[in-house]
Amino acid sequence: MTHRSKRDIFIQHVGQTSTYPLGLEIDSAEGVFIFDVNGKPYFDLNSGISVSSLGHRHPKVIKAIKGQLDRYMHTMVYGEHIQSPQLNFATLLASQLDPSLNSVYFLNSGTEVIEAGMKLMKRVTGRYEIIAAANAYHGSTQGAESLRSDKEYAQAFLPLMPGINHIEFNSTEDLNSITNRTAGVVIEAVQAEAGIVLPEPNYLKQLQARCNEVGAMLLLDEIQTGFGRTGHLFAHQKYGILPDLMAIGKAMGGGLPIGGLVGHSELLNAFTKYPDLGHITTFGGHPIPSTAAHAALKVLIEEGIVEQVLELEQLVHNKLQHPIIKEIRSSGLMM
Repeated sequence: MTHRSKRDIFIQHVGQTSTYPLGLEIDSAEGVFIFDVNGKPYFDLNSGISVSSLGHRHPKVIKAIKGQLDRYMHTMVYGEHIQSPQLNFATLLASQLDPSLNSVYFLNSGTEVIEAGMKLMKRVTGRYEIIAAANAYHGSTQGAESLRSDKEYAQAFLPLMPGINHIEFNSTEDLNSITNRTAGVVIEAVQAEAGIVLPEPNYLKQLQARCNEVGAMLLLDEIQTGFGRTGHLFAHQKYGILPDLMAIGKAMGGGLPIGGLVGHSELLNAFTKYPDLGHITTFGGHPIPSTAAHAALKVLIEEGIVEQVLELEQLVHNKLQHPIIKEIRSSGLMM
């Protein structure tokens, strides 16, 4: 089969996301490099869009995955069986977080986590309104897409979910839009797709204070900032806040698809009643990605990788000195 014919098959039989895909034919990947079918290496600064924070095929992650494959894969829909891969990750994660974030509801991807979080905030508060930041991106499923302020992307899919309003990121004046009608605020710790927009000093603290004042919940989207990317294990630790809920995904699985809604067990347990099975997932917390997630988190913690991030950030700033470079925006290695 020729390279050209493979591209034709790719275009014809694999659902496309854009008119002009990269079309790079991958043969293998190792560490920071991707190799095409001709053996040409590519230095992967995309990291799979914030996924491959440990590089490709980290040996400890691969070893853990192979070990779990020899035991079992899918056994039952999420939440019914006690499975060590989920327990191992959940307990290790909880050991790194404030006690108010002691539980994780496992899902398959970041956008699924956002969907679950919006449902939970409505369920817990009994309120309707969800507030998001302008120019944010939280995913492309119906509810997550509804959080976008740029309707150019949504125009073809209207109507989306009602009850969504927007505030400007970093505008303390706009925080007054959060009221006792607001179920919750969904916001990124650092706006990623908007171009690495950092929070102003104390902005996130003021946002949390306003949520507390009116009884609204705060769901912090750490899908891209999580797992060491900003120089802290999670960005809320860097910026000195403590959300009610945290969305995680992307780098969580060490290269495999997985996500999690993190909060206190009492909050997450609201899904268990009124109604029963208030939120369910077939493959969330699948033992293979959960095993990979546990192994990846262990590597981050035990090998001191997070502690290297700020040094590398400074190195990049020092090296990227050129008249055509007007600004470098970064939070750790999120650049």
